Amino acid sequence: MLHDPIVEEVRKARDEYAKRFNYDLDAICRDLQMKQQARDKKVVSFPPKRVRLATATQK
Repeated sequence: MLHDPIVEEVRKARDEYAKRFNYDLDAICRDLQMKQQARDKKVVSFPPKRVRLATATQK
């Protein structure tokens, strides 16, 4: 398997961050939302794009 030090560094940081919250996803989300609210930049959300179902005649 390919050894990528950048990927390892990111995974280590992610694990350390999650460990601070005992791997509780609700707590992690609350923390991220608080950080997002504390920023000066506006957060925007876009509506999901509609999915068009392909028919047998479409490629």
